[in-house]
Amino acid sequence: MNEYMKIASELSKESFRTHEGGPFGACIIKDGKVVGRGRNMVLKNNDPTAHAEVMAIRDACSNLGTYDLTGCVLYTSCYPCPMCLSATIWSNMKKVYYGNTKEDAADIGFRDDYIYGFIKGSVDDALDLEMIDRDETIKVFKAFTEDGNRTIY
Repeated sequence: MNEYMKIASELSKESFRTHEGGPFGACIIKDGKVVGRGRNMVLKNNDPTAHAEVMAIRDACSNLGTYDLTGCVLYTSCYPCPMCLSATIWSNMKKVYYGNTKEDAADIGFRDDYIYGFIKGSVDDALDLEMIDRDETIKVFKAFTEDGNRTIY
């Protein structure tokens, strides 16, 4: 077994064993060194965003002192959910190795397909999105574009 996938797998076993979250684990590697670890902590933290990949990204960013994980690689015990895929892309990682499939996750009761359906437009009852007060909220965006010290990430 790949040494880094073994770490992700062990983290998933720990989440399962402790019942602190779903059976998911992840680690982030840079230059052959583990820089971040995470396991699903949704139940323990009462936080629906505390997925293994997000926890690993938070850990890696904290350890490296950056929000940019360019050059890092994610190893995760399962194909990332839409939120985790987005977080991975936002962090600038370009490679993900995963163990289980999203179908495997569905088979044990996780609802990633519902979110994928919403993104594709085939599920319309997941969330009601309605724009309001853009005339006011756009003012901060305009000020941001004029700020010479802004950081785009």
